[in-house]
Amino acid sequence: QVQLVESGGGLAQPGGSLTLSCAASGRIFRIVAMGWYRQAPGDQRELVAQVNAGHGTNYADSVKGRFTISRLNAANTVYLQMNSLKPEDTAVYYCNVRGYDDPFNHFDAWGQGTLVTVSS
Repeated sequence: QVQLVESGGGLAQPGGSLTLSCAASGRIFRIVAMGWYRQAPGDQRELVAQVNAGHGTNYADSVKGRFTISRLNAANTVYLQMNSLKPEDTAVYYCNVRGYDDPFNHFDAWGQGTLVTVSS
């Protein structure tokens, strides 16, 4: 079983910055992709950013140029650097890790979520 531990959420002012981190542990054979999703009250969960095994990245249009996702393979950790934060970035952010816990068994793990509030 794969466990995810998230950290780094909190309160930021508009224009400010926060960094989220997520560490995966447990039975991990190979990670295919690591990413962050978010869900604001009344909205559906949406992809914020994702990085694959080859370090290719994908971002939501709303965060391009402001957020940067990166991963540290040796530590099975993914980061989300969030700059120029806006009130509309307020949401619960969820870490997601997809991969294999043995050569044939796929897993899709989610973190508990960390609240990011952008407000003056």
